[in-house]
Amino acid sequence: MQKKTAALLLCVMIATAAVLAAGCGGGQEAPQPGKSQPIVIAYTPWTGYAALFIAQEKGMFKAKGLDVTLQSIEGVGDRKQAMVAKKIQAMATSLDVSISAAGADLPLKLVWAFDASNGADGLVVAKDKGIATVADLKGRQVAYHTGSASHFFLKAILDRAGLSEKDIQSVDVKASEAASAFMAGKVDAAVTWEPHLSKAVAQNGMILSTTTDTPGLIADVLTVHADFARDSAKETQAIVEALAEASAFMQTHPDEANKILAVLFKQTPEEVASDSKTIKFYDLKGNQEFYGTQEKPGLIYEVAKGAGQFYVDQKVLSQLPEVTKYIDNSFISKVK
Repeated sequence: MQKKTAALLLCVMIATAAVLAAGCGGGQEAPQPGKSQPIVIAYTPWTGYAALFIAQEKGMFKAKGLDVTLQSIEGVGDRKQAMVAKKIQAMATSLDVSISAAGADLPLKLVWAFDASNGADGLVVAKDKGIATVADLKGRQVAYHTGSASHFFLKAILDRAGLSEKDIQSVDVKASEAASAFMAGKVDAAVTWEPHLSKAVAQNGMILSTTTDTPGLIADVLTVHADFARDSAKETQAIVEALAEASAFMQTHPDEANKILAVLFKQTPEEVASDSKTIKFYDLKGNQEFYGTQEKPGLIYEVAKGAGQFYVDQKVLSQLPEVTKYIDNSFISKVK
């Protein structure tokens, strides 16, 4: 399944649900007394955001009085622009992307961690191109999405091999197209994620490195606009509580959760379960550990600082962002 297909399927299903919920009225209506304001959360199709989809499909957002719509926005720039324009109130995205946006003066708060990639993202190369190590990528065509988590991961493994991006031929494609370009034989290597990583391996591919080699580097978070977190603190708290509930549901009802995700991603429950093995999902306790406290900061601060340095090196940011301004554990701390 191509990621573009998954995105289309999710968009159709979620848009249909939104239409049914909205009835026949057109346009945006001003919130009525006692009625929850519409909340739009952007996402890209990714198994790691399972808690987001479960919370929506199981009615956990609705049960807390929230009117949540999930909107697929794949492009990193498109997500940032939507947040700037306040067309969305939150986005499920990688930690590094959130830091790059915050460092560019977009007021954000990182309020929940979904997951950390533990082998789900990787670098795949063609078996017949004589590429046995990362160092062998010198002069080769590598497909990845510039400014994304894939780029962040690639930079890390190139650094370890003593290479820079100048040593390879970078092919900038949308995240969903990297695996497709590889499988079509258009590039020598690609950075992608499951289930596309396994599909690429099945078509003359070989994995050189995955995020098991870079623990904690690629993490995904729910990032909300700082104005929304401030002005709609009650709703933000309810969102976090629904995600905590959904993450607990995934642990106590894994088979049902996999069936729900299988329908959304057009996979079998077994395939979803297999993909999930390469992902470290964060529940409430995991979030509390990942965020830590003011006295004892968690791993999220280290990863965020590394991401900030990456984007400074890429000249995306002019200076290192003060990550403590954006990482907000106050909502997690209030979940009972």
